[in-house]
Amino acid sequence: MSLAVLYSRALSGMEAALVTVEVHIANGLPNFTIVGLPETEVKESKDRVRAALQNCGFDFPARRITVNLAPADLPKESGRFDLPIALGILAATGQIPSDKLAEYEYAGELALTGELRPIRGALAMTYRAVSSGRAFILPQANAAEAALVEDAVIYPAQTLLQVAAHLAGRSNIAPYISQPQTIRPHYPDMREVKGQTQAKRALEIAAAGGHSVLMMGPPGTGKSMLAARFPGILPQMSEAEALQSAALQSLDGCFDVTKWKTRPYRAPHHTASGVALVGGGSNPRPGEISMALHGVLFLDELPEFDRSVLEVLREPMESGRITISRAARRADFPAQFQLIAAMNPCPCGYHGHYNGKCRCTPDQISRYRSKISGPLLDRIDIQIEVPAVPQDDLLNKTGGEASSVIQARVEIARQLQLVRQGKSNALLTVSEIDVWCAPDMQGEALLRQAITRLNFSARAYHRVLKVARTIADLAGSKNILTQHIAEAVQYRRMDKQG
Repeated sequence: MSLAVLYSRALSGMEAALVTVEVHIANGLPNFTIVGLPETEVKESKDRVRAALQNCGFDFPARRITVNLAPADLPKESGRFDLPIALGILAATGQIPSDKLAEYEYAGELALTGELRPIRGALAMTYRAVSSGRAFILPQANAAEAALVEDAVIYPAQTLLQVAAHLAGRSNIAPYISQPQTIRPHYPDMREVKGQTQAKRALEIAAAGGHSVLMMGPPGTGKSMLAARFPGILPQMSEAEALQSAALQSLDGCFDVTKWKTRPYRAPHHTASGVALVGGGSNPRPGEISMALHGVLFLDELPEFDRSVLEVLREPMESGRITISRAARRADFPAQFQLIAAMNPCPCGYHGHYNGKCRCTPDQISRYRSKISGPLLDRIDIQIEVPAVPQDDLLNKTGGEASSVIQARVEIARQLQLVRQGKSNALLTVSEIDVWCAPDMQGEALLRQAITRLNFSARAYHRVLKVARTIADLAGSKNILTQHIAEAVQYRRMDKQG
């Protein structure tokens, strides 16, 4: 047989499109050609495949070899196609049988010795392979993450020789048996943060309803500590959330099986570019907002970020998705993250501090805070002040509530939301707000007064209602009462200062 057909996968955003690998051997001058929009890494596979076949003791044909990666209009990248190309050459030259080739999908980068090296995106590829009904032959290093996909049949291989022997029926590869993850996610404990009762209360509300938070306060008040401990009070990840988050991390090659069901926590430096946050590149890759999927994106020193960088957050904060368009390619990535941001109250950082050493003028403070645009502030549900910690609180060794205690309350409130409306309060649409977030008469009167005095926009009005709904859920109240509205209004700190 001079033609062999195998199957693999190519990554395009979150999708893993099926790629048919066709290998044809013909008479003529020795030549090795790969067609089908291969990028540099794929073109270089010719040399890796040749060396791997020869070092494994196979004959490399001195004939005309043509490899077609279909569909032809889909760009192909990385070394994942080394394994199917090598197997296709072996099958087309009759060195291994071809009757079982169609039962599997293949991906793996070959070392010159014939060993299989790990690839990125194994989880995303396996997820699509399951729907095709085929098993997947992958490098041993990728087996654990690929096996997280339910009903996936994974054959882990260490070398090209092992795969060839399996297809020839001489030595079968045993399917990978996934080991259940018994280790609970570990996060820093909220008990370690001294004082800051109001900030902890605000973060509990944010965790229960999925709301975004902006913390403003002098240096050293615990803003970064609070943010780092925020994932520990979020509800535990569901299987669907964990799989989607792991697939995103797999695309970037940074997924760790030991961190299964651990909420991602991303904290990019303020020098990060817009592309670093939303993703990009000629072959679009996910950015920080996508890598924080179902987790936390912490932006410290918020005004120090370039304004154009912060503005790219506005659309994904509303839609929960980001579309990256380039001249030749377009990719969609999910971007459902919780934004936790922190900033100082003034350029020197000590405005309002009890030591009284701030010398910033009102004009300097106004210019500093205006680095954050009104539309972006409008999209942040909870805006609070984190004041300097009193010395008595700092010396207190008892600490506050543990993260597990707060998380238990958050879980109950979140479950109420899922039963009532099937989503967290932060994701409610305008029509759903009218149904589920209607306050009582006194609460409505208070809200009208707040709108007039604080000049709330329509978006701010709706976000106050959603936060009030979460406060009511934490209190176990079916209705939104006056005290719930009053507390929610208090969390629009920047509106009051505007």
